[in-house]
Amino acid sequence: MSDRLRVGLVGAGPWARMAHAPALAGGSDTELAGVWARRTEAAEELGGRFGAPAFGRLEELFDACEAVAFCVPPDVQAELASHAVRAGKAVLLEKPLAMELDGARRLADAVAEAGVVSQMVLTARYAAATREFLTQARAVRPMGGVGVFTGSLADGPFATPWRLERGALLDLGPHLVDLLDAALGRVVAVRAQGDPLGWVALTLEHESGALSQAGMTAFAGGSLPAPRIEVFGPGGHARLAWPEALEEPFARMVAEFAAAVRTGEGHPLDARHGLRLQELLTEAQAQL
Repeated sequence: MSDRLRVGLVGAGPWARMAHAPALAGGSDTELAGVWARRTEAAEELGGRFGAPAFGRLEELFDACEAVAFCVPPDVQAELASHAVRAGKAVLLEKPLAMELDGARRLADAVAEAGVVSQMVLTARYAAATREFLTQARAVRPMGGVGVFTGSLADGPFATPWRLERGALLDLGPHLVDLLDAALGRVVAVRAQGDPLGWVALTLEHESGALSQAGMTAFAGGSLPAPRIEVFGPGGHARLAWPEALEEPFARMVAEFAAAVRTGEGHPLDARHGLRLQELLTEAQAQL
């Protein structure tokens, strides 16, 4: 009998096809146990590509797996992931946890009450380059830093309704705040300026006494540079350019998810971490 973690996938859109399904099906520690999506034909098409069944009812997917990965809009995730954890399933969750803070809190509370493992899909955090950067960042004794993430929702598969409505803050913001938090110390306060449908600028105060700035937009045009993070201190500076390929960080992410579920020890990038990011970004949203 295989010891690979049987993971069901909720969602069959572009991101599920590009990242989640290949990583779960191809991982040495995971098995894609099945797919459920609102459109059954989409679930059947995606499952068929990886030899996994499609389920017409969500409960049938839960019965076939030990854990569930979510790749659906935030408001849908908040509702369906709550059902999953109440069914005793570990959950791999996209950012943001929910569309609204109350939904994120309910989901994080449901995870804690059920006592299941949760983990956030903060893609860059699983890349080897990021972990090397964080080691370097600690060594420079950082006093400040900056992060920039520019994207375009003009067209393409990620021009989804919730992103077009909310802009960069909830979509790109979690990545920047998470990395600056990891590099400079826990973020304890945030100040925000700008327009979610234009440019957003955040100033973050860290528990360490450091300050950082994060700038982002989801509506830039032309040829855009990769997102980047830089930190500076008496010991020098450290710089992270965003990982270009998905395969390496997603492979490590699903392997760590499987290990966290098998050991029951949990993962530092859990639902509570996702909730803390969303609390900071909701505070920023209120200032715009």
